[in-house]
Parts: sequence; structure tokens; C-alpha cells
Amino acid sequence: MSGNWAFRRGTPPPGLPYTGRVSGIDPVVLEICRSVRDEGGRAFLVGGWVRDLEALRLRGVEGIPASEYDLEVYRLPAERLASLLGRFGDVRLVGQSFAVYKVVPRSGSGLKAPIDVSLPRRDTKVAPGHRGFSVLGDPELSFEEATRRRDFTVNAMMFDPLAGETLDLWGGRADLRAGLLRAVDPSTFVEDSLRVLRGMQFAARFELAVEPATVALCRGIDLSDLPSERLWGEMEKLLLLAKRPSVGLSWADRLGVVDRLFPELKALQGCPQEPEWHPEGDVWIHTLLAIDVAKGEIEGLPKEKALAVLLAVICHDFGKPSTTAVVDGRIRSYEHEAAGVPPTRSFLDRLNVHSLLGYDLREQVVQLVAHHLTPSHYYKNRENVGDGAFRRLARRLEPDLLYRVSRADCLGRTGSFSTDAQEWFIAKVRGLQVESRPPAPVFMGRHLLEMGIPPGPTVGRITRAIYEMQLDGRVTTLEDGKREALRLLSAEAPAGTKPPDPARN
Repeated sequence: MSGNWAFRRGTPPPGLPYTGRVSGIDPVVLEICRSVRDEGGRAFLVGGWVRDLEALRLRGVEGIPASEYDLEVYRLPAERLASLLGRFGDVRLVGQSFAVYKVVPRSGSGLKAPIDVSLPRRDTKVAPGHRGFSVLGDPELSFEEATRRRDFTVNAMMFDPLAGETLDLWGGRADLRAGLLRAVDPSTFVEDSLRVLRGMQFAARFELAVEPATVALCRGIDLSDLPSERLWGEMEKLLLLAKRPSVGLSWADRLGVVDRLFPELKALQGCPQEPEWHPEGDVWIHTLLAIDVAKGEIEGLPKEKALAVLLAVICHDFGKPSTTAVVDGRIRSYEHEAAGVPPTRSFLDRLNVHSLLGYDLREQVVQLVAHHLTPSHYYKNRENVGDGAFRRLARRLEPDLLYRVSRADCLGRTGSFSTDAQEWFIAKVRGLQVESRPPAPVFMGRHLLEMGIPPGPTVGRITRAIYEMQLDGRVTTLEDGKREALRLLSAEAPAGTKPPDPARN
């Protein structure tokens, strides 16, 4: 099993058998379950929490999952359930017809996320597409009917925290043991196209092989109805949560996702590379290797910047298919950086990637793709590359992120390749203190106004010129800026006039 199963605090004591109750479950969750029982119902933990618990058990690990709590309540009408939940905190109804509640426990409970509580759902396909379902909460559904609507067997188990019992009606635990991702019910699985994308990211996150019959089901499902935000939701999970995103991209290919949704990725397959520099094979193989390296390059980055690196690595060679040719007996891809910008924008359009948490994720990715060879180019020409080149580069992108993308590109190959260029590049960037942004201007428009220059085009023209001097290192202080402003104003002044005297201001 994958090594990225996480645990909460409060693990069971050593030697506790996994066949009994699980210690460490939050007291609020247990109290809700007891209250449901006292009202004549029964509450189960469902979904990812149970899957992760059973994975831990199979690995012999004593712990409870870090997954959020998701409770499903049987034999209790929606009105009584809502009234009961009100005893434990703020209750928000998020699904009217199928009775889904978010319970935000009162302060001091220790829970960092709301508890999702719902009735079992009866899904009926009423229209084409991912959203074409009529969903109704039905507390009297049998366990078998309720779990049949789940996507994969590993997600169809239910755990009763009070009895310490796992209900596994579809063989989810055996599939976990065998490392398989298998559809619960073929007849209902094909009704939701998003499940194909979920299969891609689950296979990567939990290192499961998709069972052959499920592969066939996925390849036969129409994916054209999936909105961009759902595509991005699954891709984001793949990139951030999988230890090796390449596994998910490989399954995306085998499940027919690449063929039908991502022509930019499809074009990489079979695109040759010069064996001296890319002994691993074609551009697709290189991209798979590079994205896994990139996972090790994003440590310490906030989510939005980590995604910028990961997306840029996926897209960095999108320009090769259109530029690759044999020149003098060698495979070359001249100017593929620039050629990669249009397909990168197209790929990001399909995922509806724009800003994230106020960060211009889209433009950062585009610029990283357009400049992903810059660290190597600068290094090869390092005797002639001045500090101004680094400062100007920082106006387009974050050089620290470019360093990480470039390292992933370099190391995403078989064989031994030096990262001297990347390490030289980041050392220069850090020395100039432009890792994430260009230098702040030392001379601004207000300084010209203080010198007696009236507002107008001259202010912008002079400040821009002085900033370019600053980038080149010719201006380092405010006094330098004022001196250069006077020189430029003198050069522009009509004959017989004098520039302002800064000593008077």
C-alpha cells in the first residue's frame, strides 16, 4: 500500500486487536452515534475514513485515519436527525432533498473540520451527463442498496464506531489487500462520468491497479459532459495528494482520459528525443519521470506555488511535438519553449485554471514553461549574463519556482545528469534577493512630483527609465535616482530652460 496514509493523534494502544472498537475517534462523533442509537437509528462512518482505516489495518499499523469524518444515518427521519444534530453545534443543511448536514462542533471540541452527516441516498438517473441525477434521502434503504451507489469497492465499506464493526458487502477489504480498484456495480458505475477521473487519482494516491473489467467500463464512458471545474478538482487531487503523480497520468492514458480530454498530453506520446540527452525515451516518458521528481521539489511551498511547479512540469515540453526534427543526424526541438505556450494555455483552459488564493497561477505556469531552459542558457553564457538579466527575469516569473521546474526537467531522465546549472542559477538569484519578486523601485513618481515635475507622461517615462538603470545596477539609492532624473530631464529640456533644483524640494 501507499506510504502516504496519514494518522490523527490518539492512536490505539499497542496490541489492541483491530476486530474491536477503534480508540481515538473524536468524542463528538461517538456522542452523535450514541444519540442516533438512542433515537432508534444507526450511524456509520463511510467513505474515505473507512477505506483508510482498513488500509491501516491491513498494513498492521495502529492508528486512525486523518480523513475527515463522514457519517451516514439509517432508520431516522430527516426532521429528527436535524433536531438531534442541533445538540452538538451549528447545523447547516447543504442538501435539501437528500438531507446532508454539516455539523460545526462548538468551540473546544478539538475538531478542525465540520462533520458531514447524511441519510443514505437513492440515486436515479434522469438525464444525460454528470449532473443528470435525481437524489433523494431515504433512511429506510437497506445497507446493500445504499452502498451499491458507491463508485469503487474500497469506498463502499461502512464502520459502526459503537460496535467496532466494518460492513463490507462488496469485497472492498479484499480489493485493498490485492491492490485493486474495482467498480461496485457496473450498471450504476457508468452513469457518472466523473468516476473515470476519480479512478485515475485514486489509483495514484493509493497505489492501486484498476481491475481490467473496470478499465473497460471507464473506456466506454462518455467524458464530454464533464465541466472544467470537475476535471481540475480531480487533477488537483492527483498532483497534490499522490506521492507519484505519474501513476495517475499513466492510468489516465489507460482509462482513455488522455485520448479524449487532453490532446496536449497525447501529442507527447511517441515524440522522439535525442538519446544522448534523453535516454529514457519519448517526451511522454520524460514528462512522467519529471513530474515525480517535481513532487520532491515542492517541499515548503504554499499550495498555489506547488501547483504552479507541478503544472509547469507537466506542460514544459508541450512545444516539442511541433518543433522536433532531425537536423544533421540529431533530434532537435529548437525554440520549443515558446512553441509550448499556446498548448499550455489550451490545457489550462480545459482545466479552467486561472487565479488561486489571489495568486495568478495561470500566468506563472505559462511563464515557467516559456523560460524552463533559461537556467541552463544563463549558465552556459554565464560570463556574459549580467545581474540585470536575473532581475528582469523576476519581473516575469518567480525564479525560485523556475529553479524547481528546471531541476525536475534535468533529473526527470534516466542516467546521470548534473544540476550544476540549476544550482548556479539559484545561488545567483538568492544573492540578488530576487527569489520571488523583482527589486522594489527605489525611485518613484512621487519623487519626481516632489522635485516639481507636474503629473503627465514625463513622470512615467522617467521613472521607467530609472528603474531599468536600477535593474542593471546603475541606480542603487534614492539619491542615485534623483541624479539620473535630473540628467534625463536636462537632456529633454528645451534650449534655454533649466531642470528643477532638487535642493529646493
